[in-house]
Amino acid sequence: MSEAILSSGQTISRPSTSKRRDAVLAGIIGTVVEWYDYAVYGYLATILAKQFFPSENENTALLAAFATFGVGFLARPLGAASFGWMGDKFGRRAALIATLFLMAFSTVGIGLIPTAATIGIAAPILLVICRLVQGFSAAGEWGSAAAFMVEWAPPNRRGLFGAFQQSCTGGGLLLGSGVAALVSTMLAPEQMNDWGWRIPFILGGILLPVGIYTRRYVDETPAFQEAESKAETTTGKPWGAALQVFGVAIHWGVAFYVMLVYMPTFSQKYLHVPRDVSLWSTTIAIAVMVVAIPLFGLLSDRIGRKPLLLASAIGYLVLGYPLFHLLLASPSAGLLIAAQTAFALMLAACSGPAPATICELFATKGRATWMSTAYSVCVAIFGGCAPFIVTWLIDVTGKPAAPSFYLVACAAVSALTIFTLKETAHSKLA
Repeated sequence: MSEAILSSGQTISRPSTSKRRDAVLAGIIGTVVEWYDYAVYGYLATILAKQFFPSENENTALLAAFATFGVGFLARPLGAASFGWMGDKFGRRAALIATLFLMAFSTVGIGLIPTAATIGIAAPILLVICRLVQGFSAAGEWGSAAAFMVEWAPPNRRGLFGAFQQSCTGGGLLLGSGVAALVSTMLAPEQMNDWGWRIPFILGGILLPVGIYTRRYVDETPAFQEAESKAETTTGKPWGAALQVFGVAIHWGVAFYVMLVYMPTFSQKYLHVPRDVSLWSTTIAIAVMVVAIPLFGLLSDRIGRKPLLLASAIGYLVLGYPLFHLLLASPSAGLLIAAQTAFALMLAACSGPAPATICELFATKGRATWMSTAYSVCVAIFGGCAPFIVTWLIDVTGKPAAPSFYLVACAAVSALTIFTLKETAHSKLA
């Protein structure tokens, strides 16, 4: 392992290939576990609506279920600020271990809550509490994990390493979607509605030891060690960069939660596709995205971040409504898979370069706090509430294609923001 000499005379070891590999593995496994736990709620929303929000009006129950999904995002700004501060103060690794414990606790809790038929109003209250804890944890995980991966990267591979973090977020969704689809396929509908829905949540606790083991023994990032060794203690207040993160994340977050979390519900309700088919379609689309994200991240290291970010936003801007209209005009399993896969590829074009882009906007001291908070506030307002908002839009407009209106509007905002970004792919990490 070679060493770099700082202006202060201290030396910081340059990480070996094996150290980088261990760090990437720790980031990958922990992030998959974390986001499996968080996303499985969205895939089972139609069942949770019946179990925790019984109502004669199906739309009312579904709105309540998605409102609870969105409630988790209310805790994200606080979680981002708290775990971001922890990551900047004590290191990225400490924050990442803490988020895993909280997420597993709250996920298993959802799987063990008695339904409204058993304990009445206490059931949805407990569900909301668990979702708040999940949101608090997820916010800390995203920023700390993104900073962790990018800071471990070689200078010419930050896009690729950051893309691994986001690909693993998709991997967690893939695992959650796959488990939900598998359980739905193996059990009869009445068994799934009665008790089978609990299985994916309880599995979240079983996965915890794997994530903790990989993160406990990994080293702190070289960038954090170097920042700690310097005398400066102030990081400034980069509000401009935070606003740019906010603008980029609007399209990114909304597309993510509409296309990969809400779509199983949409396809069941408005395309009349069976639950298992809708879940498998989403699983296929996520699998394609997980593979594509690192490729886009690597490409951004070569041609820059902005071209890919713009391509994603403009893709949703142009194709958002036509693809929804086509699905509603000719609903079929094959067309659903094709449309979701197309949406997933456009999302991957953003998800690949975005983590590195956001990290590169901030200095190491304060990076986890600022990037986590800016991203989480945006996703809390626009992304996490997206399933509720599009369900409400359909209800008030009477148009099942209404989700595309929200996607297109958010993509337009992000496209304008991306034009203002400075290309950072080939700049030194501050």
